[in-house]
Amino acid sequence: MLDFRMETFLTVCRYMNFTRASEKLNITQPAVSQHIRFLEKHYNTKLFRYEGKKLRLTGAGEILRSASLTMMRDEQSMQNEMRGAEQEVEIRFGVTRTIGDAVMGQVLEKYLLKYPRAKIHMEVENTRDLLARLDEGMIDFALTEGFFKKSGYDSQVYSREQYIAVCGREYVFQKEPDSIEDLFGERLLSGEEGSGVREVFERCLEAENHNIEDFDSRLEVGSMQTMKELTKAGCGITFLYEAAVRRELEEGSLRKILLRGFPLTHEFTFIWRKGSIYADWYRELFRRFSV
Repeated sequence: MLDFRMETFLTVCRYMNFTRASEKLNITQPAVSQHIRFLEKHYNTKLFRYEGKKLRLTGAGEILRSASLTMMRDEQSMQNEMRGAEQEVEIRFGVTRTIGDAVMGQVLEKYLLKYPRAKIHMEVENTRDLLARLDEGMIDFALTEGFFKKSGYDSQVYSREQYIAVCGREYVFQKEPDSIEDLFGERLLSGEEGSGVREVFERCLEAENHNIEDFDSRLEVGSMQTMKELTKAGCGITFLYEAAVRRELEEGSLRKILLRGFPLTHEFTFIWRKGSIYADWYRELFRRFSV
């Protein structure tokens, strides 16, 4: 059972504000301060510091936060396991939109054929939100193509995917493209900020000393299906994983844009909280979910 003072600590970490933490926990601000002082005395180190008026975690505080999140996740997993000792345990996980659209149909079909009594709860969010859900203990693991801090998570490479530029079948370029710079005059259809597919593209641009602002015209689209439909209709060009547009490429409604330096290869990654006592179970799930 996680100590109530650790719950206070994690709430302060979430809001970086003692007053907001006290309101969330429905206790007084002096009580919040007392809980933090107790932990600092217990661990003989400072957990927070102020930089101007902003509250920040110390290095020791970061270590305690990471360990506490893992313990909280493990405790919730243990409670679920105890409640479900006589029945099939529910698997709760999250995937990014690209993986949800391009991969999970085949994966879950295979899984359910082998484990027909399985209870599955799958959430679809961007990478940033999935990591937050993982930290809060709302999901057991995540499948993502986005970037993450490896200091807080254990992971295994799920697959390596080709990342390509595509356009509609009849799309006419302002200038026949050879490099990514030749596309800056085209309308870019991109994922929303925080999505894995957008983050990968921005990292690609940064590697060439460019950024997304270099495109004269941009349209941010939260739905991958809408993005593909707009691209097929000739409303712009986009960058996606080949796995996400394989059917459209085969039927000819989309075509690859051949560029120097493309396609790139990027990893889909299976992630869980670092140091979890359920690491072996997550590795077993990784094996079961592999296509």
